[in-house]
Amino acid sequence: MAEYKLQGLSCANCAREMEEEIHKLEHGEDAKVLYNTSKLIVNDEISLAQVERILATDGAAIQKDDHDGHDHAHSHAHSNRLLKLFIIVSAVLYFLAMFVGKASEGAAIALFIIAAAISGYQTFIQGVKNLFRLKFNIDTLMTIALIGAFSIGEWKEGTLVAILFGINEFLEGLGMEKARNSMASLLKVAPKEALLIEAGRERIVSIESLRAGDTVLVKPGEKIPSDGVVLEGKSSVNEAAITGESLPVEKSINQAVYGGSINNEGILKITITKSYEDSSLAKILHLVEEAQETKTPTEQFINHFAKYYTPIIILIAIIVMVIPPLFAGGDWGKWFYQGLAVLIVGCPCALVLSSPIAIVSGITRNARNGILIKGGVFLEQLGKINTIAFDKTGTLTKGQPIVEAIKQYDEKFFTVAGSVENASSHPLAKAVMKKVEEVSAPIYEVSDVNTLSGKGIVANVNGSIYFVGNEKGIPQSALTEQIKQEISEMKNHGYTLVAVANEEKVLGIMGISDEIRGESKVIIDELQQLGIKHTVMLTGDHEKTAEKVAKQIGLTNYFAGLLPDEKVAKVKELTQSGKVAMVGDGINDAPALATADLGIAMGKGTDSAIETADIVLMQDHLGKLPSAIRISKRVNRIIKLNISLALGLKLIALLLTIPGWLTLWIAILSDMGATVLVTLISLTVLIRQKHHA
Repeated sequence: MAEYKLQGLSCANCAREMEEEIHKLEHGEDAKVLYNTSKLIVNDEISLAQVERILATDGAAIQKDDHDGHDHAHSHAHSNRLLKLFIIVSAVLYFLAMFVGKASEGAAIALFIIAAAISGYQTFIQGVKNLFRLKFNIDTLMTIALIGAFSIGEWKEGTLVAILFGINEFLEGLGMEKARNSMASLLKVAPKEALLIEAGRERIVSIESLRAGDTVLVKPGEKIPSDGVVLEGKSSVNEAAITGESLPVEKSINQAVYGGSINNEGILKITITKSYEDSSLAKILHLVEEAQETKTPTEQFINHFAKYYTPIIILIAIIVMVIPPLFAGGDWGKWFYQGLAVLIVGCPCALVLSSPIAIVSGITRNARNGILIKGGVFLEQLGKINTIAFDKTGTLTKGQPIVEAIKQYDEKFFTVAGSVENASSHPLAKAVMKKVEEVSAPIYEVSDVNTLSGKGIVANVNGSIYFVGNEKGIPQSALTEQIKQEISEMKNHGYTLVAVANEEKVLGIMGISDEIRGESKVIIDELQQLGIKHTVMLTGDHEKTAEKVAKQIGLTNYFAGLLPDEKVAKVKELTQSGKVAMVGDGINDAPALATADLGIAMGKGTDSAIETADIVLMQDHLGKLPSAIRISKRVNRIIKLNISLALGLKLIALLLTIPGWLTLWIAILSDMGATVLVTLISLTVLIRQKHHA
C-alpha cells in the first residue's frame, strides 16, 4: 500500500464520497481517504491518474512535495488564507452593491454576481460538473440554489447565500485544521538528529540511520534520539513525551532511557538498544496517528445515514416546490424559493463533522497525558465501561514484596535469615535482605545448602543447621502452641511467611506482603465516583491476601487463586452483566486483556503492553486512568450533543417551510450555525479543565 498526503481536503462528507468513488476503480477496493489526517492510502497497482481525477472533482489533490509535514501544513494555511481573502472581498462588494442599488439596479446586479463568483466559484464550478454527472452533494445543492435564486431575481439573497457558504467552508476547514495541528504538535516530539560517537569522533546523523549498539552523546536540553541505556553520566530526564508525567526522572549508568525524552542538565553517553523505528516513541506516534482514522460505530452510522440524507432532502425540496402550487393554489415563485431553501438545509457537513473533530481531540488530549488509545472505537467504548477488573500484582500493588510484620524469638534471627537468603534472587529473599540491612545484622558464609521443594532452604550457618522458609518446613519439634497460634494469626492477615528455625526452636517469623500502591485506594474511589459500578480484582494469590488488598483499597469484589485460563473465564462471566475493562501488565494478563471488552495495559512503554492492549497507560501506575475515562465520557457527550444540534437546527429550518417562512439566508445560517457549534464544542475537549487532568 502507498501513502500520500492530500491538499484541499476540507470536507468530511466529500472525503467519504471520494473514497467510495476510488473503491470502484481496479485495485481500489482497499483505498482510504483519511479526512482527519488528510491522507490517501491506496494499492501500489492502482492508476494514480484515475485517482487524481476523482480527487480533482472535489477540489483535492495529491501533494507532490510530501517528504515532511511542513508543506502539508503550509498548504492548508495558504488555502484558508486565500478563502478568507475572497470572503472579505465578496462581503465588501455585497455591501457596495446594496448601496449602489439605490442609483443603478444593473450595477448592483453586476456587483452581486461578481461577489457571488469570488466567494463560491470553486463550489459552483464543481457543482455544475456534478449536475452533468447527476452527482448530488453539497456543491450540487448550493449550485442549484444559487442558479434558482438568480433565475427568480433574488440577487441579494443568492449572493448572501454564496458568501455565508464560503464562511461556512472556511470555519469547517479551520476547525479540522485546529484538531490536526494539535495532533501535529504532539507528533513533533520526535527528535530529528543525533550526535553519534564513532572511533572517538563525534558527528551529527539523522535518527533514521541509528542502529542498536551505536553510542550517542546527549547534551543538556537535547532530546534522546532513541531507546537506550546510559553508558556514562548522570542527569534528570523529562519523560513527558512518553509517560505524560511532568516530573523529571533521575538517570545514571545502566538505567534505561526513552527516545523523545529530554535530557535536563547533565551530559549523557547512551548506548542505543533499538533503531528509531522500533523505539517506544516511534510505535506510540504511529499508533496515535493511526488511531485518528478508526471509525467508531457512531461515525459509521452517521456516514451510512449521510448517503441517504441528501437524496431525501432533494425529494423533500421537489415536494415543497410542486405540491403547494398544484394542490393548494400556492404561488409557484414563492414555493420554488422555499424549495431552494430546503436544498441548502440538506447540507450534511455539520452532521458528518459531529464526531471526527471530537474523536481526534480526545485521542490527542489523552496522548498528551501519556495515555495511548489505539482508536476512536476504544475511546468511545471507554466512556461506556461499568466494570473494571484489575490484576493485583504490579497493578494495584507494587509487585515488590516487603516485610510488614515480625515475630522475633531469638537474637540470631536476622543474622541467620540474612546469611541464608543473601545469595538468593527470589523476590521474598530480597524483601528479607532489605529488612536485615535495616537492622544492620551481621552476615556469615553458609555451607551445606539444601533446597526443600515448596518449603524453603536448610543450610549450615556458623557451625549450626538452620531452616529458612515457609511454615510448612518448620520442624515439628520446634513448634509450640503459642507459635502455632501466631502463625495462624499472621496467615489470617494475608501475610506470606518466612520462618527461621532449627530442630529445637523457632528463631522468628517475618510476615511479607506485596506493598499496595499509595494511589490505589484514591483511584478506586475516583472510578466509583465516575460511575464505575463494579471494581473487581482477579489474582492468582491466595484468599486471605486477596481479601486484605480488596478491603484496604475499597474494591467491590475479588476472586483469588485464579490461573490464567480461570481469569479469562471470570472476565467472560463479568461481560455478561455489562461492559468490562481489564487492567493488567500486558504480558501475563494478555488472554484476559484480549477477552475483555477493553484491554488496558500499564507498563511504561514496554513493547508487550503497547502490542497487547486497546489502551496503554504509559506510566507504571493507575494515576491517569480516571482522567482517560473522564475525557472519553466527555467526548461521548459532545458527540451526542453535536448530532442533536446538527439535526435539530435543520429540523427547525425545515419546519419553517410549513408556514412559508424559510428563506435562503435562514437556511444557510442554520447549516453554518450547526457547523460552527459542532466544531467549537468538539475543540473544547483539548482545553484542560480544572481537576480533569
